[in-house]
Amino acid sequence: MSSEPVKRYFRKRVDLFRLLHKLKLWPSHSGTLHGIKSMVEKGEYAEITTHCDHVIIVHNSKRSRVARWLRNKWFFDTCTQCRIPQWKLVKYSQSVFTPHYGSDLTTEADVRRR
Repeated sequence: MSSEPVKRYFRKRVDLFRLLHKLKLWPSHSGTLHGIKSMVEKGEYAEITTHCDHVIIVHNSKRSRVARWLRNKWFFDTCTQCRIPQWKLVKYSQSVFTPHYGSDLTTEADVRRR
């Protein structure tokens, strides 16, 4: 089995909620990376609960600070209470965000709506 993780390609401008659902990571303002325990969507807003029991209300935006930090992989530290496993950090570091290639993270319901 190969020791090098497979690169995963994602579209650059996907909805923030879809990206958070896929990655299950949240960068705080201080640069600490938290793990997402649950996420409840409420229209254009979502209530996110981290593994360290912080509750955050966020707006769905492709150009937000969080979306930029996730795409550019900017974080300074990981939360000690969330205990993000090393394999998840390696998988996240191998993710590539490109504007014209990769998964746009559509769901079955989105495909049916088209």
